[in-house]
Amino acid sequence: MDVARFGPYATRDWGRIKAIENYSRRFMMTYPNETLPVGRRQKTTAAYDRFVAAGAVMGTTYGLEHALWFAGSPEGAVEVPSFRRSNSFPHVADDVRAVRENIGAIEIANYAKHEFLGPKVAEFLDHLLANKLPSQGRITLSPMLTPKGRLYGDLTVAKIAADRFMIFGSGAAQNMHRRWFEFHLPKDGVSYRNVSDDLQGFAIAGPNARQLLERLCLEDVSGAAFKFRDVRSMNVGNVPVLAVRVSFSGELGYELYCKHSYHIALLEALQAAGRDLQLRIYGGRALMSMRLEKNWGVWGLDYRPDFTAAEAGLDTFIAFDKPTEFIGKAAAVAERAAGPTRKLVTLIVEALDDADCAGDEPILHNDKCIGYVTSGGFGHTIGKSLAMGYVPAELAKNGIELTVEVLGRFCKAVVARSPLYDPTGSKMRA
Repeated sequence: MDVARFGPYATRDWGRIKAIENYSRRFMMTYPNETLPVGRRQKTTAAYDRFVAAGAVMGTTYGLEHALWFAGSPEGAVEVPSFRRSNSFPHVADDVRAVRENIGAIEIANYAKHEFLGPKVAEFLDHLLANKLPSQGRITLSPMLTPKGRLYGDLTVAKIAADRFMIFGSGAAQNMHRRWFEFHLPKDGVSYRNVSDDLQGFAIAGPNARQLLERLCLEDVSGAAFKFRDVRSMNVGNVPVLAVRVSFSGELGYELYCKHSYHIALLEALQAAGRDLQLRIYGGRALMSMRLEKNWGVWGLDYRPDFTAAEAGLDTFIAFDKPTEFIGKAAAVAERAAGPTRKLVTLIVEALDDADCAGDEPILHNDKCIGYVTSGGFGHTIGKSLAMGYVPAELAKNGIELTVEVLGRFCKAVVARSPLYDPTGSKMRA
C-alpha cells in the first residue's frame, strides 16, 4: 500500500479514471495475464508506435508502456485473459528461441536509473549498500537493506568515475528507492537524481550479440577487452551510449543506455546491422521465462521487504568483511550466525498440460502448507514448468519433493538448487 508505487504520471485525472475502473471491477475476476485498459499511454517511448505496428501487446510499469510479447501483426495483438497458457505462449517460445540461438533486443526504458555525483559519493553509497563498491569501469550487484536486515533493493551499481556512480534497479520501485536515497542523503558532498525517464535504450543478448556490437562501434569489445561486468561510454551506431556488459537472459549480452532523443536512432542501427544475424525484438514475457531457467528472482515478486537477503539467497552479495557499518549489517550478521529459517528455491513443477504457476499458489509438504509461489511460468528452453517460492530451510535442498496446487490440482514439484540452463554461466561470460 506504499504510495511510492505511484509517480508524477499519476495525475489527478489519471487517478480519477483509474478509481472508477477499479470500482467498476470490484466483483470481477482479474487474471494474471490481464492488463487493464484505462489510463494507458500515459508514458511511452519513441518506439511505441513502431512496436504496436509490429504487433506488440503492451503492458505498463510505473506508468510506462512496454512490450510484453509480439503477435506478428496488429490484428493478432490481443491476449485472451486466462489462468491457463494464453495465445501468447507460442510467440513467447519463438522469442526465447531467437535469443538463445541467435540474438534478441529488448527495450530497457522501464528499468530504473539513479545517478549519484560528488566528492563524498563513494562514502555515502558504501554506507547505503551491503556489498563493496566496484572499481572504476566496473559494476557489481548489491542488496540494499533496512535496519532490520530486510531487502529494500536488488541493485546493479556502476562506477563511472571517481565521483560518479549509476545505480540500475526495478522500474516499479524507483520512487520508493528515490525516497530512500533522499532520506539518507548527506547535507553536502553528494547530489542525486532519478534519471529513469532521461535514459532509455536496448539490451541485446544471444550468441551473436558481440558480433552485432562490433559492427556498430570502433571500440574493442572482445571478451578480453570488454569483460563481463564492465561498463563504459562509447558510440554505438553513431549514438552515444553507456554500455554495460551484463545480461538478465543468461546469454552473452550488453545493456545499451542512451538519452531518449537517441532511442529511435539506436533501434534503427541495431535492426539494420542485425538483419542478417536474425535479430529479433522481443518482450518482457520471454525475458521472464529465461530468468526462471537461471534461478533468478525479480524485485516485487521474489525479492521484496518481506524477506531478508539470506532468505532470498542474496547474502552472497553482502560484503560482511567490509569495515563500513552499512545499513542492516548487524541484523545480517546475526542472521548469518543463526541461519535463515526459510529460503527461496526454484521448483520444477509437473503442472497441467496447459497451465503454469502465476504466483500465490500454495506449496505443500506432507499435506501441510509450508509456503507459497512468488512467481512462475514456463521455461521454453528446457521445456519445463517452473516456479519460485520460499520454503523452510531444511526443505531447500536439491531433489526434495514438494507439492504445488495449480488450479485445484496437486502437482509434484522438485527443488532445483542449480540453474537449469547453463548452470556455470559460461555463456554470458563468453
